[in-house]
Amino acid sequence: MKKAYLILFLAVIYITGFSQKTETYTDSRDGKIYKTVKIGTQIWMAENLAYKPESGYWAYNNDTINIAKHGYLYNWVTAKKACPPGWHLPSDKEWKVLITYLGGEGIAGGKIKEIGTTHWQSPNTGATNESGITALPGGFRNGFGVFSGLDSHAIWWSGSFHNSMDASYWFVGFEGTKISKRYLIMTGGCSVLCVED
Repeated sequence: MKKAYLILFLAVIYITGFSQKTETYTDSRDGKIYKTVKIGTQIWMAENLAYKPESGYWAYNNDTINIAKHGYLYNWVTAKKACPPGWHLPSDKEWKVLITYLGGEGIAGGKIKEIGTTHWQSPNTGATNESGITALPGGFRNGFGVFSGLDSHAIWWSGSFHNSMDASYWFVGFEGTKISKRYLIMTGGCSVLCVED
């Protein structure tokens, strides 16, 4: 009987993701400390990247007060090389590994969003943060330089390009649990979540 309970307990941990291990990583380039989390076979930064490169980045609305909470928005070329040594911008394939582990595109968004409405616009539907990523809605900057989506949408670049002008990004909104792939011109700005090499 005890063995059966142990098997059931381990199955629940695996399915819900509550077995995720959270640690920290210090970026040697600027000393910033990031929370990290192991999800399945991958290790992800659990915070948007806030490294300041030489060019190709913005604070949301060009207001530096947004950096501490949401990190920087990067154009795609800069995002490809912004992660620290030993980390990289995740490809679509790596995003899909995470999403599959969390139950698929229909529900994985809820499992990565921070719970509540302290940083997310109400109602922040379905947020459980079971993954431990604690995703925050940093918005984005479109190809015309217009900022949008702060506190309502989390938008992260993928390392995969779509065509000569556009690259993939992954999108989660306050209104649901879905995470979906979309495309943006490479000169636009999105947040970055790094994954370990």
